[in-house]
Amino acid sequence: MIYIRSILFYLVEALSTIPFMFVAIFALAFKPVTRSWMIAGWAKFVTWWLRITCGLDHELEGMENIPDEPCVFACAHQSTWETITTQTFLPALSWVLKKELLSIPVFGLGLRATGPIAIDRSDKKNALDQVVEQGIEKFKEGRYVLIFPEGTRSPYGKSGRYKKGAAKLAIAANKPIIPVAHDAGKYWSRDSWWIKPGTIRCIFGPPISVEGKTDIQVTEEIQHWIESQGL
Repeated sequence: MIYIRSILFYLVEALSTIPFMFVAIFALAFKPVTRSWMIAGWAKFVTWWLRITCGLDHELEGMENIPDEPCVFACAHQSTWETITTQTFLPALSWVLKKELLSIPVFGLGLRATGPIAIDRSDKKNALDQVVEQGIEKFKEGRYVLIFPEGTRSPYGKSGRYKKGAAKLAIAANKPIIPVAHDAGKYWSRDSWWIKPGTIRCIFGPPISVEGKTDIQVTEEIQHWIESQGL
């Protein structure tokens, strides 16, 4: 049954990108924050469809830790879930992604319309500078920035190498960091197409201040908090 439900989910998810392509084009006429909310409509639909077809829901803890002013979210990366569903419950976002994703037919257009921080990961020397430079511009637009410090998805129960992009951006912009832990990989793994039913726990930690700290210290603090949640 999991196989049939998963296939049905993926089929409708893919088809839904076609009408939302027109929403993305229309959204280009609006300011970045408004555009983010409009395009997040696709994520809301997909999240709803995920619950209906696959029985996968989520519960949020620590939402009171999110500040009223833009900050950096440093999120664990285990699954496709967090790249989609975070748009449904977080303030207007811009997130860091590899620029190759912008070339995907139809879907890439929607991504481009959201105004992400698209970096060339092959150019490691300049990738961090791209995150900082573009991230500061996103803050000026009134948007929050979501970064996956591990860079790529890690198997559930394991941790990747945390990169310094979130810390560098927060220090340069003097913004707090909200660490985000979750167990999405337990249900929607990077190693399997099949989606299991259940309830994902997503926890927002207290703000991490960057004042007087190095990017290495801040990155270690992010990793320690996320991994200490036992998810």
